[in-house]
Amino acid sequence: MLNHAFTAVIERNVAIDGKLVTEPYETAWAEEGRWFVHVLAAEPEAKLEIASEISPDGLTWCPHESQPVSRTGPGLLSLPLRALSPWQRLVLTSPSTRPLKVIVYLCLKA
Repeated sequence: MLNHAFTAVIERNVAIDGKLVTEPYETAWAEEGRWFVHVLAAEPEAKLEIASEISPDGLTWCPHESQPVSRTGPGLLSLPLRALSPWQRLVLTSPSTRPLKVIVYLCLKA
């Protein structure tokens, strides 16, 4: 069997001011995935938390079983996913008083 991989840029140069929920992405064909969030601009003490949500239909959502991950300041963080559902989305939360600028990627493979 030939393995397949795909990377989607979900959000590009978007500002997070409190909370951002990405658009849903269909992942029914994939066996596993990984969210990457590149924090391009943030205060050194600014915290960002990411958590994955899943859906059977792209309309109703529940938390994925993976634990949320966080980082402080600019840089890259990732969230691995196993047991994917047909739809994924990412919830990004920052209590920072100044917006963070990020790029969000979803990498999938079958």
